[in-house]
Amino acid sequence: MLEEIRIQGLGVIADATVELSPGLTVVTGETGAGKTMVVTGLHLLFGGRGDSGRVRGGAGRAWVEGRLRLAAGSTASTMADGAGAELDDDGTLIVSRSLGADGRSRAHLGGRAVPLGVLAELAAEVLAVHGQSDQVRLLRPSEQRAALDRYAGAPLVGCAARYAEAFSRWRGAVEALARRTANAQALAQEADQLRHLLAQIEALDPQPGEVPRLEAEAIRLTHADLLQQSARDAHETLVGDPAGDGADVSGLLGTARRTLAGAAVHDEQLVELDKRLAEISYLVADAATELASYADRIESDPSRLEQVHERRAALQGLLRTVGSVHQGGTADQSGTADLLEWADRASRRLLELDTSDTALAALAGERDAAELQAATTAAELTAARRDAARRFSAAVTAELIGLAMPDAVVQADVRPRPVTAGQPVLTVDGTDRAAGPEGTDDVELLLAAHLGAPLLPLQRGASGGELSRVMLAVEVVFADADPVPLMVFDEVDAGVGGRAAVEVGRRLARLARDHQVVVVTHLPQVAAYADAHLVVDKTAAAGVTDSAVRRLDDVGRPVELARMLAGVDDSKHARRHAHELIDGALRDKRTAKANR
Repeated sequence: MLEEIRIQGLGVIADATVELSPGLTVVTGETGAGKTMVVTGLHLLFGGRGDSGRVRGGAGRAWVEGRLRLAAGSTASTMADGAGAELDDDGTLIVSRSLGADGRSRAHLGGRAVPLGVLAELAAEVLAVHGQSDQVRLLRPSEQRAALDRYAGAPLVGCAARYAEAFSRWRGAVEALARRTANAQALAQEADQLRHLLAQIEALDPQPGEVPRLEAEAIRLTHADLLQQSARDAHETLVGDPAGDGADVSGLLGTARRTLAGAAVHDEQLVELDKRLAEISYLVADAATELASYADRIESDPSRLEQVHERRAALQGLLRTVGSVHQGGTADQSGTADLLEWADRASRRLLELDTSDTALAALAGERDAAELQAATTAAELTAARRDAARRFSAAVTAELIGLAMPDAVVQADVRPRPVTAGQPVLTVDGTDRAAGPEGTDDVELLLAAHLGAPLLPLQRGASGGELSRVMLAVEVVFADADPVPLMVFDEVDAGVGGRAAVEVGRRLARLARDHQVVVVTHLPQVAAYADAHLVVDKTAAAGVTDSAVRRLDDVGRPVELARMLAGVDDSKHARRHAHELIDGALRDKRTAKANR
């Protein structure tokens, strides 16, 4: 429930606070007083497109704030939590929106700045606005299908989702087969090239990390004589030359230990130092052994060096070929990991390039299966729409009885969409139909305004006054099926009067039993059904126009209704009529409550 909305700097409203109530709240006022600014404020508050031209002159910005009370565990409450919003101390949620004269907009939810889209998503859960622009929009057949789907609700939503998924799979399969068939020659050339390169890779059999290993081996083989002689010289330095009499490290270490042996018994420090010399002797001996082994292993091998150079050249050449052909440049030559990864991708790509009769037949089979599934779900979607259309048509026709059109018939016509050039086609229930992501149906609202009249599209089958009543009935039926808690009707009763106007008020009051309903109206018959009545007053002083919103009490309501009836509020006859309207509406509501 929206408990309060405050508007600043919007149109003729400098600063106004509107306290809303459960049930039916009506907003009335003189033409030009700013009644629609209340609805405009709601549009802004819940993420609607902002028009900087609506910002009050000299205000710099328009600002709207609303106080919402959300049901615990509701989708809207969960969305607010997800956006990081915090509740006020009284458990309400504060929503605000500002719109600068420069067009810049800011939104806040529960004290936290949020993207404007968050407010729009929240609006879808808490608010539905019905206005004259919606009525004009609903005259377009393209909008009538979406409206019928919305009326049908959850049962149709699931069916539509299944169809959309099946349609997407079918079109994907059709396009895959078309690409494979149309580009068969190019794909075959690509496949031949891939197979040739893969054969080269298989023949060469590169191993992970092979290139760096080959580079290291080439360096060793190139400098084999130097490496071998250096190892032998180092070995001789450590352990000496058996044929010579020069000093060596091992001999010197042995001499040092023998020198300490006699004196170490007199001082523990020398004992420890002797142990360290012993460790050094072991390390020297071990290093000497490894140097001897290294010198024996390494040798100059021109034949092996040539093999290594050839292997490196082959690997690097293949890396360059793969890189230039399939990567637009030279491949990384530091190793073979990229080459092996490319080979894996190329093998998978070959499966996609198969243009053999067997492969094409398999793709055609996938396409046909997907087409059958799409056609099946399209038929289910059509059946669901026709069921909803029957219920919708009956509901709107019943509403028209009370709107002084007792013999009128409204029919939501669901028919196959005709095939046109370039559109996908599905055969549904034996009929070829143009198919799109939303189905294979066209939906159009038809009207027979009186007995004997043919069913015609709305804009052709009704006069101006009849059309207003039909569209109002459509709006009421849509609203009755809408799960949102707050409904706003902005002068949807234009062109309606007399007894039909009383019926409009009665229907809006009925909606208000289960929803919070806000109605901007010029009809006193509708205002008479209000649970709360707000009036927008316009004043002008020093060349500046300002509007304020005030709540009427039981004394003020008949006065305002009298003004709406007669154009002046001091007519005794108009006031008497106003009291009659209010009393009649009160009796209606009591009777409806008792019969519920």
